[in-house]
Amino acid sequence: MKALVLSGGAGTRLRPITHTSAKQLVPVANKAVLFYGLESIAAAGVTEVGMIVGDTADEIREAVGDGSRFGLRVTYIPQERPLGLAHAVIVARDFLGDDDFVMYLGDNFIVGGITDLVDEFRRTRPDAQILLTRVPDPRAFGVAELDSAGQVVGLEEKPREPKSDLALVGVYLFTPAVHEAVRAVRPSFRGELEITHAIQWLIDAGADVRSTIIKGYWKDTGNVVDMLEVNRTVLEGLERRIDGEVDDASETVGRVIVEAGARVVNSRVVGPVVIGAGTEVRDSYVGPFTSVAENCRITDSELEFSIVLRDSSIDGVGRIENSLIGRHVEVTPAPGVPSAHRLVLGDHSKVQIHT
Repeated sequence: MKALVLSGGAGTRLRPITHTSAKQLVPVANKAVLFYGLESIAAAGVTEVGMIVGDTADEIREAVGDGSRFGLRVTYIPQERPLGLAHAVIVARDFLGDDDFVMYLGDNFIVGGITDLVDEFRRTRPDAQILLTRVPDPRAFGVAELDSAGQVVGLEEKPREPKSDLALVGVYLFTPAVHEAVRAVRPSFRGELEITHAIQWLIDAGADVRSTIIKGYWKDTGNVVDMLEVNRTVLEGLERRIDGEVDDASETVGRVIVEAGARVVNSRVVGPVVIGAGTEVRDSYVGPFTSVAENCRITDSELEFSIVLRDSSIDGVGRIENSLIGRHVEVTPAPGVPSAHRLVLGDHSKVQIHT
């Protein structure tokens, strides 16, 4: 069995972060989202991975390398344009051969991994198996319709009027039967070859398509709100570890990680929090559900429920929360300016100004 990991795409919902960085490499708890997926694949006993890459191919290659650090063997497969998930299967045809495979979207996050799912697929081997989860607004996802027996009878991509609240999670398992399906479908109104259309083709052809409704935690980390929520979830599982320096004037409370080479000076850190190597927190407060990457500076400020990427500084700006701050960012106070009101008033006006 092989894995096909999708690591292309523009990441428009995470701009401006993704103007200069691959969305799959934005970190949660100071580790790239993509790495959690690769670790899940390796834990499931799958070692041959095809990595679909696009405009950010060089950055993905630099981060993942040959895959050996994850116990994997990675083959990079260029996709000139993001033309849909079914198109990714088409361009990966030579790599996949006639093997079964798991397709994993590199910006998805699943607590607990995929080992049980892969084991079930290997044991029962349907033509396709999909993961589903209940969501409050399914219009933003691929949506599955099940019959009274729980059998998949229909799939729609981002429907205006969903037939259920069951959204497709970004993990799919296929036998080679899917190759005929992806070649048979036509581009959607979005101009993409949709994997939902290919699975629907299998259903219509009488193939065995099964589903698993997951009850655990899943997120598509394609926007800032979900990224912060995944960061919170991962940080909740931390175990306290102080490898760096915390001076006597500082206090660390709860599940706090201070990596080797990091310094906390005259500050209060309330977990769950991770402070990356080489980072200094001075005269500041860092509150729960915050991850600060390596080589950052937090000075005379308050930070909570946020992600700060490497080589950034926050100096003297009061309180920041619910924020995603990119690499090599400087956050400082605005220069003071005189306070004034500019008015254009008609005749006989009455104005009250609070001073």
